[in-house]
Amino acid sequence: MTEHRANTYPRLTHPLVRDERNAPLHRASWEEALDRAARGLRRNRDAFGLLSGARATNETHYVAQKFARAVMGTNNVDSCDRAGHAPSVAGLSAVFGSGGGTSSYEEIAHTDVIVMWGSDARRSHPVFFQHVLKGIRGDARMYAVDPRRTSTAQWADGWLGLNVGADIPLAHAIGREIIHAGLANEAFIERATSGFEEYRALVEPWTLSLAQKVTGVPASAIRELAHAYARADRAQLCWSLGITGHHNGTDNVRALINLSLLTGHVGRRGSGLQPLSGQDNVQGGIDMGAVPHRLPGFRDILDRGARLRFGAAWGAVVPPHYGLGLAEMFEEMESGTLRALYCLGEDPARSQPDSARTVRRLRALDFLVVQDGFLTDTAELADVVLPSPAGRVESEGTTTNGERRVQRVHKAVDPPGEARDDVGVLCELARRLGHEWRYADAEAVWNEVRSLSPDHHGMTYERLEEHHGIQWPCPDTGWIEPPCLHGRLWETDPAERGRLAPFGIVRHDPPVDLTDEHYPIRLTTGRRLDASNAVVRGGSFASARRRGEFVELCPEDAERYGVVVGEKVRISSRRGSLLAPVWIDTALRPGLAFMTLHLPDEAAPDRHEADTAPHLADTDRPTTRAAACPIAGTAEFKATAVRIDKLPVVTYVG
Repeated sequence: MTEHRANTYPRLTHPLVRDERNAPLHRASWEEALDRAARGLRRNRDAFGLLSGARATNETHYVAQKFARAVMGTNNVDSCDRAGHAPSVAGLSAVFGSGGGTSSYEEIAHTDVIVMWGSDARRSHPVFFQHVLKGIRGDARMYAVDPRRTSTAQWADGWLGLNVGADIPLAHAIGREIIHAGLANEAFIERATSGFEEYRALVEPWTLSLAQKVTGVPASAIRELAHAYARADRAQLCWSLGITGHHNGTDNVRALINLSLLTGHVGRRGSGLQPLSGQDNVQGGIDMGAVPHRLPGFRDILDRGARLRFGAAWGAVVPPHYGLGLAEMFEEMESGTLRALYCLGEDPARSQPDSARTVRRLRALDFLVVQDGFLTDTAELADVVLPSPAGRVESEGTTTNGERRVQRVHKAVDPPGEARDDVGVLCELARRLGHEWRYADAEAVWNEVRSLSPDHHGMTYERLEEHHGIQWPCPDTGWIEPPCLHGRLWETDPAERGRLAPFGIVRHDPPVDLTDEHYPIRLTTGRRLDASNAVVRGGSFASARRRGEFVELCPEDAERYGVVVGEKVRISSRRGSLLAPVWIDTALRPGLAFMTLHLPDEAAPDRHEADTAPHLADTDRPTTRAAACPIAGTAEFKATAVRIDKLPVVTYVG
């Protein structure tokens, strides 16, 4: 594999195969490539996993997970939600029974208080932020909770600059203040929730003064946010990777949901919970069952009735147990238990933490198939590479956005060269492995989804076009449900209210990677407007706004290290090091550094140190190893301990 890609990910236009492990990839016909893929998958039928990427349509996600379950006989299927959105899904489903945001984006414009927690939405979710601006212009008060004074925080009435990893103490202090101030919605708590007394005992120690010491947020700012959120008639609580990208991401989500239960800010128009996912169709991957524990329509794998229904429709037996998630798949590669992997639009060699270790695991597989529009880092390791559409512009079907809205997408151009539609490729492989699937078009796939998922039953292609998208649930072809979820919690009849929403009893658990005198800087990560997805990371997306990758430091730290803008420094963690130029940002506080999740040309692994001290270079990016959410499997990208070293001046003579 190329150690550091200098320019772009090349576009794939024809199938590629490798004759043996160390031989180069070479061009092949589709028949040869599909035959090879089928042979490799057949011999690893009992040791197989599949990853479905965010650029896939709902129809592709559906057929991909069907392929894993019905053809390969495994629930070892996952999607890119594991990198950030999975804790939101896990937290929301544990409380409400479904893993989607509870409100529509449009409701943000009709609320009184907006809390943006761990999200620089102005840069990383600019479409959503336009709705936030409408709310602000409509006199909504906005609070930003983030270690950095981000561009989003610049629009806020209040900025709570907490220490990285101190989200639960802050949420608990807000909850305690609401209770002690008599602002809890007691009627809602009694009617719609469970576990309140345990929650009250949990937050009681978190006084404003203690929270100030632990979080770094002034007690007065905590109190102001608590009172503003609790007193508001309508309030929206929104979060992103700043909450989920931790080793306790699901607990962080539960701590925020607790605040909505405490105040009754859920299940009503203008009041709700809005997780912000970072890629095209993350929600669709979850909804279509491209996860190890759910069938399409969010049906639990352990539900025997659901398994029988899907199995009957597919002519197969759905395994009666949860499969492996992304992180677990890579652990099983290490032991040799998982020997074959199918990456459909996923690039784990680039996206996973401990990238050097990830590459070693991928190399050790018996068989690797990559189906992608680009020759990614993972594709360069594959035994078979199958060219596919690059995204929705070359695909027909549907996608689901962060507000649960299913929308039609239309192919604008054909994919180049010999690239084929994803669903067609999966069906050809299924046929070679003994399953005759025939779909006339994307609509035929969608109609199969509708026949099996009540939440999507009412969403015909015609209705999706007519209404410019419809939010699930939509069980009826003659009716559209209200856009906000869980209104049942406000019903007076217990039978109509249904299952109570439980408070989450979650405790503070600091970042795994502690700072000390050797690694005194806390590195946190995030996105910029010009840094997301494989095409951008590969460098083939030109933008006048792109300034490249930097390590961002506050002016005080830059002065302490004696570095200036543009000067390259070494950033080292306990696992590895890289070189990157410096950028000075007044949004940061002393002791806090920032980089994006990606490594384009301006930042490169420190190869000299990798050669001389390989124990220091186990990864190409300084993220926290062995630190992942035990519920969702999301790695702790947000809290790495690093040090910054000024590079020696090199003098050339001659």
